[in-house]
Amino acid sequence: MPASAAPFVDSPQTHHIEALAALGVLRRYRRGALLIQEGDTGDTLYIVMQGRLRAFVSDSEGRELTLGLYGPLEYVGEMSLDGGPRSANVEAAQNATCSVVTRATLLGYIADHPEFALELMARLIRRARLATNSARSVALIDVYGRLVNLLNSMAGNPDASGERALKERVTHQQIAQHLACSREMVSRLLKDLERGGYIDVRERWIVLCKDLPAKW
Repeated sequence: MPASAAPFVDSPQTHHIEALAALGVLRRYRRGALLIQEGDTGDTLYIVMQGRLRAFVSDSEGRELTLGLYGPLEYVGEMSLDGGPRSANVEAAQNATCSVVTRATLLGYIADHPEFALELMARLIRRARLATNSARSVALIDVYGRLVNLLNSMAGNPDASGERALKERVTHQQIAQHLACSREMVSRLLKDLERGGYIDVRERWIVLCKDLPAKW
């Protein structure tokens, strides 16, 4: 199977990120630990050194929508560095080690390396676009359509037989968190696709056997 790779992850230039991480304090977080809580005021940036973080929002009934997964040399928390409240929750999706950088340290680094401000701004724009696309998908596309978009985005290149394996193992619950729907709905749709010969599950790995139908 292909090596693990997270969906919906953009890759920043590593030179400045490595230099900035060296100025922070290393902290370790167990899987499931909450680093950032939506609505709180914060002034720290988290640069992932090992493991992976998940950004998500949730409602009063506990339903969650995953906004992104972030691995080594990616960072979260920059949107609150204006002193405003945190816009999302962030938890450790795996055991993780992060360099925690304060707002003062970040501003000092930008003053010494002003070109990094452009990189930071470009990343904010990319995240805003992703958030807009995510909101549009939830509002205008049905659950099955969102599932098709997700599976296609996570699939690797076709092999010799034309099949495309997802780039990582994902549970039905993780898929549901991306689609803002129930795990039961995901299980039912995947089972239907499996019966139709569109997907196969091998060692808990989802493989796209042929193009998924636009409608179901």
